[in-house]
Order: sequence, then C-alpha cells, then structure tokens
Amino acid sequence: MSDTALPRELGRLRAGELLVNELFLSIQGESTHAGKPCFFIRLTGCPIRCVWCDSEYSFFEGEVMSVDTVVDRALASGARLVEVTGGEPLVQKSCRDLLARLADAGLEVLLETSGAVPIDRVDPRVKRIVDWKCPGSGMEARNDPSVLDELRPGDELKLVLSGREDYEWARELLRKTRIPAGVPVLFAPVFGVLRPDELAAWILADRIPVRLNLQLHKWIWDPKARGV
Repeated sequence: MSDTALPRELGRLRAGELLVNELFLSIQGESTHAGKPCFFIRLTGCPIRCVWCDSEYSFFEGEVMSVDTVVDRALASGARLVEVTGGEPLVQKSCRDLLARLADAGLEVLLETSGAVPIDRVDPRVKRIVDWKCPGSGMEARNDPSVLDELRPGDELKLVLSGREDYEWARELLRKTRIPAGVPVLFAPVFGVLRPDELAAWILADRIPVRLNLQLHKWIWDPKARGV
C-alpha cells in the first residue's frame, strides 16, 4: 500500500475514530439490494486508483468522527439497511469495529470493498460486496487472491466492465474460479462508457449466470451528484 495514496490524517486517528467523507440517506443504487432505502457511510482514503473511479473526492476529504457518533447517525436515519463504503473503508483501523457495532444495533450491514484488502476479519454478520478489479480499471494487479477464497453465502462479487476485453476477462475468471453457492455475481458497466444494452446482449449470448448491475442512483439523479 502506498502511503502517498492515503491521507496523512489516517495515521493520526486514535482508537474509535474514523475519517468520514460523507453520511447520507438515499436509495441503494447497486447490488442485490438496489432500490431499497439505505444509509451510506463513506469513509475517506483508498490505496488504489481505478481509471473510471466516480468517487475521487473520497481520497482525501473527510472529518474526524467517533464510531459512536457514526452509529448514532445511522440509527437516527431510520433506515434498516446501512452500507459502509469509500474509497476503501478497510484501510481505516476502526472500520471493523464500526461494522460490528452497526450489526450489534440490529441493522443490516453492507460493506463495499475493493478486493485489494483482506476481508477475513470482517464481522460475519456483515454482507461483503467485493468490487473485483478488471484490467480496464488499471488496478487488476492490486487484487488480493485471498479475498475470493474468503467469500461466503450472503457476500456478493461485483465486476465493473469498461468494454469487451473486461467482459471476456470476467467470463474467464468465473470459468476457472469456484464462487460459493449463495454469492451473486454482478456485472456492472462503467457508466457512460459501456452501454447497458450491449453488456446485456453479451450476457444473454453466453448464458452466463450473472446479474446485470446498473447504478440506479445515476439514473434517478445527476450522475455527478454527491450525497445521493
């Protein structure tokens, strides 16, 4: 992990503190939970730089908050579904504590993680959505092979595709990798780069058992809008 890719403030956080980029209530736009009200906790910092990243503002912008405060904000939102995302939330030492505390509070907890950081110590009550990097991201080499081995029923595997080369790479990955039963595989087109109907045609032609994953929030609101 490159130190220069992460904000210096992360190294100054004390136990029980988080660097929070934004907190907001919205409609879940991705995963098998798309369409549900969801409270989002976006943490600051990411060690990788995908060429199509749509949340670069999360790399360095953030406010220090306690885990207690963030959990209280999540409960006050009234949503029963909460997602911890980034950036890459697992680069923050208190993230795992946050996830456990949210689950303790009786919430359904999703974790959006890049696949570049081990997920083995994440609370088993948390549903881990792994955004495995295809070649078109420029970050394929940062994938941690241990992450795929750790997938369990209830988790989800997402592959963001920028074109036909990524699609064929992802199709081959599924052919040679044993994905546990109960782990949905999501194929997501890069918004504005790969047309959804084109990706849908490839999926149908090959009859592969994946779910087409669109970023619903970008169809509801301005694609560049934050906090939605």
